[in-house]
Amino acid sequence: MPSPIRLAIFDMDDVLCHYDRDRRLAELSRLSGRSINEILTDIWASGFEDRADAGAMDAETYLSGFGERLGYAITRDEWVEARRLGMVPFPDSLALLARVKEKATVAVLTNNGFLTGEEIDRLFPGLRRLVDDRVFVSARFGTKKPDPEIYRRLCAEFGVAPEEAFFTDDKPWNVAGAVKAGLEGHVFDGAEGLRRALSRLALV
Repeated sequence: MPSPIRLAIFDMDDVLCHYDRDRRLAELSRLSGRSINEILTDIWASGFEDRADAGAMDAETYLSGFGERLGYAITRDEWVEARRLGMVPFPDSLALLARVKEKATVAVLTNNGFLTGEEIDRLFPGLRRLVDDRVFVSARFGTKKPDPEIYRRLCAEFGVAPEEAFFTDDKPWNVAGAVKAGLEGHVFDGAEGLRRALSRLALV
């Protein structure tokens, strides 16, 4: 039987790759000379990243603001390298995505700002090609997961009803937001669990 799912949406960090923020922070600390706790407080705990993820600033404004809070005029190349150091692809997840692509449209939805979207080819080589350029950062939608509206808007991009879409994310609250919007949801806990969920929907 064909799958009722026409669109399969994957989170990026900790679903398609391991995101090691500690490694990224260590590189930012090395560049700036500031402690990891100071960086966490001034950038992440301040709400700055959340605002960027929700589309409050363009890439250049974000980079400038990041540098101001870091206390170091970080270049785009340095920002990309620090972010890239914290990303290690999950081959098994990527292989599953490739199999799903044979049955349905695939896309990536990640809570990130415009700079991540612009630099995805350097951050995660091959990802955009694997999903046929369907990598979406939350900033594009002016909101972020788990807001149910972001899932509805993404489905609308493809002319797909939410009930015809599947979403997986490692964060239960993000999956709950998708389910509230009407999508099929799966909390990612490893490639085998994802494979079973996809199999139940006849996607692999």
